[in-house]
Amino acid sequence: MRVNGVFATALYSSAALLGQVRAEEFEEASTTAVAESSTTSEIEKPTFTPSEIKADFFEQFTEDWTSRWSPSHAKKEDSKATEEWAYVGEWAVEEPTVFKGIEGDKGLVVKNPAAHHAISAKFPKKIDNKKKDLVVQYEVKLQNGLECGGAYMKLLQDNKKLHAEEFSNASPYIIMFGPDKCGATNKVHFIFRHKNPKTGEYEEKHLKSAPSAKITKTTNLYTLIVKQNNDFEILINGESGKTGNLLEDFTPSVNPEKEIDDPKDSKPGDWVDEARIPDPEATKPEDWDEDAPFEIVDEEATKPDDWLEDEPTMIPDPEAEKPEDWDDEEDGDWIPPMVPNPKCDEVSGCGKWEPPMKKNPDYKGKWTPEYIDNPAYKGVWKPRKIANPNFFEDKTPAKFEPMGAIGFEIWTMQSDILFDNIYIGHSIEDAEKAQG
Repeated sequence: MRVNGVFATALYSSAALLGQVRAEEFEEASTTAVAESSTTSEIEKPTFTPSEIKADFFEQFTEDWTSRWSPSHAKKEDSKATEEWAYVGEWAVEEPTVFKGIEGDKGLVVKNPAAHHAISAKFPKKIDNKKKDLVVQYEVKLQNGLECGGAYMKLLQDNKKLHAEEFSNASPYIIMFGPDKCGATNKVHFIFRHKNPKTGEYEEKHLKSAPSAKITKTTNLYTLIVKQNNDFEILINGESGKTGNLLEDFTPSVNPEKEIDDPKDSKPGDWVDEARIPDPEATKPEDWDEDAPFEIVDEEATKPDDWLEDEPTMIPDPEAEKPEDWDDEEDGDWIPPMVPNPKCDEVSGCGKWEPPMKKNPDYKGKWTPEYIDNPAYKGVWKPRKIANPNFFEDKTPAKFEPMGAIGFEIWTMQSDILFDNIYIGHSIEDAEKAQG
């Protein structure tokens, strides 16, 4: 059926107008829905649920945390200090105040700036990794940044004298691990105390080239893995920051040298250790003039045409005025200060002209004989080697002594450092699951 052209045009326009209106209504509704959804997603955060991970020690700072952790009331031992330091820094368990990601997720927080802090928790039973790999992991949140201070943990040696209230910098530890920064120093410590099997004495072994810590206000995850073959790896936020071996990458080295210099050996009196000597047969040439000067007057120089010989290089300051309180009788005749003559700036120079100096082509300086190889040279003397009486070889330093507790013993200029999700066990997979 045919439709009148005018009617058809009107019908088409009405339909188009209706479609536009409905499209605008749909767009407005969609925008509102997206905005409401966005607002909801910004407000809603996941709620903290304690993990069921099993480990030798796993701490999420739940409501019963005070039954495990005890602040120290000891004095800090420092033989160089002129005054006594006490661990007066306070601790609290609370939610983060910056970049909070999970509702109800709390951590252990350092509350005081410029203070010594110490707190520790005993393990349910001692941790012995002699037949297992060791995995140490925890989260650090520097809510106020870190200009100068530590955020490292210590795994304390298991012994009968392990009392939380006496925990201090002198408490024997097995492993020290975590970030430390002050000025240009910025590193993730990995230090272990090794027992000398001959003397029974302990010595700290420091990682030679420690990775840098992450100095941000967001949460950073630090992981230490020590394997039974003495290999280790430090992970920062799941990425490898340092790998190595306990026998190769620590100082002082775990095992001493097999041989040492003989302390009783001495260099023979006739030992020649000069590799080169003045040539004894050399003689000074007859034309060598040691008295010739280094520089001489340039006889070929001429005075520049614009040189103002009658103009002085310095003149009285024409702008200077005698001070009002100047008394000629008491202070003497006032003399204005001297200033450079401005006329001299526009020409080659002023005052009496003198020819410049130039390097003397005949200058040779003091004669010395040339050096030659010493025919009597015996080389660099070294004492003979003898067997090291203190030598021992520990092939398995990764078999650490039993550990009985964990502690944070730090000094920091910044407050609100937060620690959380501490895992100490033997499973890398479980440590990954234990992240907050």
